[in-house]
Amino acid sequence: MSPTLTANKVQAGTTEARWIRRSLIGLALLFMFLFLVLPLAAVFTEALRKGLDAYLEALQEPDAWLAIRLTLIVASVAVPLNLVFGVAAWAIAKYEFKGKSLLTTLVDLPFSVSPVVAGLVYVLMFGAHGWFGPWLQANDIKIVFAVPGIILATLFVTFPFIARELIPLMQAQGSEEEQAAIVLGATGWQTFWRVTLPNIKWGLLYGVILCNARAMGEFGAVSVVSGHIRGQTNTMPLHVEILYNEYQSVAAFAVASLLALLALVTLAIKSFIEWRHAQEMQASAKTPPEQPAH
Repeated sequence: MSPTLTANKVQAGTTEARWIRRSLIGLALLFMFLFLVLPLAAVFTEALRKGLDAYLEALQEPDAWLAIRLTLIVASVAVPLNLVFGVAAWAIAKYEFKGKSLLTTLVDLPFSVSPVVAGLVYVLMFGAHGWFGPWLQANDIKIVFAVPGIILATLFVTFPFIARELIPLMQAQGSEEEQAAIVLGATGWQTFWRVTLPNIKWGLLYGVILCNARAMGEFGAVSVVSGHIRGQTNTMPLHVEILYNEYQSVAAFAVASLLALLALVTLAIKSFIEWRHAQEMQASAKTPPEQPAH
């Protein structure tokens, strides 16, 4: 085999024949078209099947607006709280302590537990016949079948997203820069704002985007704790289910199209953040190190 041909194959990243590479790429593109692009196009096609007027009328329906409003409220509460919990992962990444492995495992718990099971746990704890149910009823506090229960369920299923983005990133970066800042006299708060946060900002933004998308699209856990009270505890995914079960397919796909648009916007923001991060890494790599003064 000639050196030129070998170099071309190495540059291509594989030693397989060209027809094999093209077949695999074509198969991957076909799979993406059938299972990603085609269903997404079907959502918008079905939503606009009866025209733009019917589409807008479905979105202007009072229950739809209430579902959209509740979804935004839940996300606006769950995402900032998970942001605080995610940044608290600093302790896991930067310090060694007893029980660290157990704590790291617990962070991944929502990934391994079915959202429906998580919802049932909250019903068991805060329902009318649950552990705290009688006390909550005596004090006229509603958690299950109310907004607080929806927020708690959403917090559970979205908890790992930010932490799981930050923990590997901060572990890879190490703690040398923070230690240097402390030696130079910086306080813990100053070290966090001026050293740690700039180093993790892209991973933090990426985690927030994923967390927000999951918070708005969560169905299983929210379905269990919401009670499906129309106009009160239905988020957008639950409202889509109700409309579809009532054979209002155009209205159901109209609301579903908003969730699809959310996914597209999330993908666009994710791509932009990755591009900006890559640009920043290239710029820092091209910047020559400062020469010591003689």
